[in-house]
Amino acid sequence: MAAMLRSSSMAPIRRKLLPPNLRVRGYEVIDDAKAQVEATCSGVVSCADILAHAARDAVFLWDVPTGRRDGKVSLASDADNLPAFTDSIEELKRKLAVFGLNARDLVTIVGAHTIGTTACEFFSYRLFNFSATGNGADPSINLDFVSQLRTLCPSNGDGTRRVALDTDSVDSFDASFFHNLRKGRGILASDQMLWRDGCTRSIVESYLVLEACHH
Repeated sequence: MAAMLRSSSMAPIRRKLLPPNLRVRGYEVIDDAKAQVEATCSGVVSCADILAHAARDAVFLWDVPTGRRDGKVSLASDADNLPAFTDSIEELKRKLAVFGLNARDLVTIVGAHTIGTTACEFFSYRLFNFSATGNGADPSINLDFVSQLRTLCPSNGDGTRRVALDTDSVDSFDASFFHNLRKGRGILASDQMLWRDGCTRSIVESYLVLEACHH
């Protein structure tokens, strides 16, 4: 295990270099912002605060309190228990509970998938030879949506191709993602499971009701 957590130079591997994080883009933007802040006010603003404000600006302006702390080191071993797209709902709940987060927190966090993309390699297994079902796809996926996804991610296609996690509202921060789950149009298995589990489904429905009240 120790060998897995160190590079060829024996330096500790940072968390952003872990396999689950290798498809994450935009690190260079955070690094640039951090460098500029450090040049003006060293050791005060954390990368965690920079990420929080970047997320704020990516959606709309609201007040974001600061004061988060970066870790003193960045080690792969600290992220061994990251939530995975193949995890069951119970496993996802367990992993978040370690940080004091509950089922509503889980649904809220996953709801951020209303914006963003994923790679075909992370869900194409749901489209082909998934089980003994007639069309070979995960039965929790809407049949029409299966055809759409197979066009975007053919069985012999490029696994790194990016697909929107919210195909009905790609660039809007809204409740469309939750509507998609109700229609069986969740891209990742862990997303669609929010609708299949009774507890998290009731939370998804509460967000849909809340959206309806705002219109």
